[in-house]
Amino acid sequence: MKLSEGVEQAIHSVAMLANLSPEGVLSAAALAEYHGVSSSYLLKHLQALSGAGILQTIPGPRGGYRLARAPAEISLLDIILAVEGPEPAFRCQEIRQRGPSPLPARYMTRPCEINAAMLKAEKAYRAELKKVSIADVGAKVAARDDGAIAARSCAFLELHERRQRP
Repeated sequence: MKLSEGVEQAIHSVAMLANLSPEGVLSAAALAEYHGVSSSYLLKHLQALSGAGILQTIPGPRGGYRLARAPAEISLLDIILAVEGPEPAFRCQEIRQRGPSPLPARYMTRPCEINAAMLKAEKAYRAELKKVSIADVGAKVAARDDGAIAARSCAFLELHERRQRP
């Protein structure tokens, strides 16, 4: 299975936004700069995350994005579904019923075994991603950090975080 680049960008952006102060926001341009990605491509995914209730959009010249929920309440699956949509990765087209001599209808009373296996695998994949929150990811990164990762993000936030008035 191949996920789009947007999934990686969205997860990293949500993780970055988890480090904001309670009244802080970051612009899409700042997030794109930090991750070295296209601002217009990232913006599309930030809008999808906002539409899914993962991010809050603050309008205006000092606006930007911040988390709409606590990091512990945002799973990797939530982000993937916001970016990629809810459809399963495998979509059975029932090609077993095509071709020059398709089987009679009596052989089609049970679901396609290939489809059943693929959906079972997707269910397991989604269940695992649902267990991992942005807070979990952040805690694991912090546990391995010698200080360089935190210093990089703190320095960037010091320059680019916009503070909203309460």
